Amino acid sequence: MRLTSIHTYPVKGCHRLDHDGALVQPWGLAGDRRWMVVDADGVGVTQRETTRLVNLRAVVRPGGLVLRVDGQPDLDVPEPAGGDPVAVRTFRSRTIRVRALPAGAAADAWLGALLDRPVRLVWLANPARHLATDAREHDTGDQVSFADTYPLLLTNAASLDALNDWLADAGEEPVPMTRFRPNLVVDGAPAWAEDGWAGRSLRIGDLRLRAAGPCDRCVVTTTDQETGVRAKEPLRTLGRYRNVRQKLLFGLHLVPVDGGSLRIGDPVVVEP
Repeated sequence: MRLTSIHTYPVKGCHRLDHDGALVQPWGLAGDRRWMVVDADGVGVTQRETTRLVNLRAVVRPGGLVLRVDGQPDLDVPEPAGGDPVAVRTFRSRTIRVRALPAGAAADAWLGALLDRPVRLVWLANPARHLATDAREHDTGDQVSFADTYPLLLTNAASLDALNDWLADAGEEPVPMTRFRPNLVVDGAPAWAEDGWAGRSLRIGDLRLRAAGPCDRCVVTTTDQETGVRAKEPLRTLGRYRNVRQKLLFGLHLVPVDGGSLRIGDPVVVEP
């Protein structure tokens, strides 16, 4: 089994960045989802609410990032060095708030023009718990970025092939792995082998990660990550074949145990 692709999403909900290698930190891949767009209530704005975020290209640079979208000038945004932190939540249903630093009026106006609504951009200087201690089946620590649940998401290429076979049987078009917005993609394992990895350790290259359980999928998977067009698949087919206790499963959550670097081509071993 090998690692075949690596991806980050610098601003939660934005278009992916593809990498040959990445640094692994306690809260996930370096540069992954440390920024988030929030509404007037401090609640994260994601692709669940607006598919316009697929057009946002955010490129990390030392000490900040560059925001890009067709039709607007690029905007350089430095990591906030001070100012009053604001309390934010990744979802409206969550009660735990974390402290984040506002990026400033220029970023807010730039993103407001893209999304056609008043928003703010915030930076998570200190990754922290934003879920209740009983909210995760395998609760593995307090540090996480603005990711939904866990620091990392891994998907299995063979599982996507199996899903696309089901879609073909139903007369539907195949979907690419980008629909599932993974951080890491592996190849060489049987379809759905990841179902049996929860609670076990994975070694990718020289690094060890803990498999924290399967990922419950949402409407974002029905959004074309290049165009923003939304349809019914693959959720409808996942509902038919991968519905476990009212959760539509695809992918595996991971938590770093070791820090260090990963590269495409690294061997992946599931430890007993």
